[in-house]
Amino acid sequence: MEPDYPKYRKIIHIDMDAFYASVEQRDNPDLRGKPVIVGGESDRGVVAAASYEARKFGIHSAMPTKIARQRCPDLVIVKHRFDVYTTVSKQIRNLFTEYTDLVEPLSLDEAFLDVTSNKKGIPSATLIARELKKRIKQETQLTASAGVSCNKFLAKIASDIKKPDGLYVIPPEKAEKFIEKLEIEKFFGIGRVTAAKMHELGIQNGGDLKKWEKADLIRLFGKNGSYFYDVARAVDNRPVNPERIRKSIGTEYTFEKDLETVNEIESELYSIEQELIRRITRAGRSGRTLTLKVKFSDFQQITRSITIPEEINELDTLRKISKEILKKTDLSGKKVRLLGLTVSNLEEENDRENAQLTLNL
Repeated sequence: MEPDYPKYRKIIHIDMDAFYASVEQRDNPDLRGKPVIVGGESDRGVVAAASYEARKFGIHSAMPTKIARQRCPDLVIVKHRFDVYTTVSKQIRNLFTEYTDLVEPLSLDEAFLDVTSNKKGIPSATLIARELKKRIKQETQLTASAGVSCNKFLAKIASDIKKPDGLYVIPPEKAEKFIEKLEIEKFFGIGRVTAAKMHELGIQNGGDLKKWEKADLIRLFGKNGSYFYDVARAVDNRPVNPERIRKSIGTEYTFEKDLETVNEIESELYSIEQELIRRITRAGRSGRTLTLKVKFSDFQQITRSITIPEEINELDTLRKISKEILKKTDLSGKKVRLLGLTVSNLEEENDRENAQLTLNL
């Protein structure tokens, strides 16, 4: 029996292909067909974006520039131009609003659209996605990949399946079977630490995850356990929220084994710093306040923050401030189970004329 399609939402996730690198190749013909990264040139720099030619060498975002150079001696490194990326992003977003006002940007290069009821009266979300891809290519000379399904979780996963320049549809009636076969690492919202923990529990894919009771998942993964229980069943009731305003960008890791030495803490913090810079770059925003979050083995938790006059958008700046916070934080004799870094006071919220250095401890 065919499902009653009107009861399902029609969600599109649009993700621009290698956005920053593709913009650079578009604007500079000499870069086309070459392995290009956008990022810092120093060995302490980090890859913000990699062209598909560079990805063939195993280069990816958040990778240290030094390693990227080792993998591809002919690598071309280009400094980011956020003003250009922002302009192109707004151009693409204006296209989206011709079809629906329910547009939720996740970053400069991706967004959700709810086209259940759309301005053009097109009954098929797949047709809208195909039309948007065509118009993006015509108006920006860039390619986008699209995922179409009945909720945000599925649409997000679908957009990554046939990259670049792809279009993939997960119909409602096939959603659960699709999730059952999906590797746990490909679940949106499951990072490497959580994936490793799930592997230890024998959870390799959605089918394995679906066997677990909600109470057990909550016990093991906290509030995220409820989310994991739902998405294993292809359930995601989150609406597309056009009013979503991002107030911070952060990342944190819970360690399988508690950290006991300063060297261990500094090493893990470096990985977190790299991931945070990748997220800052992808979001196309930066801030002036850095917050360190530490949770100890006894579950006591502290946060420490520093606010500086300039934007935090380079790894060197982030590392300098992170080390300053860590130096002023007493961790002696304590075992650490979680570390996190968050950048807030994002640029739209800043009062640059009154900016001053503050330390909140």
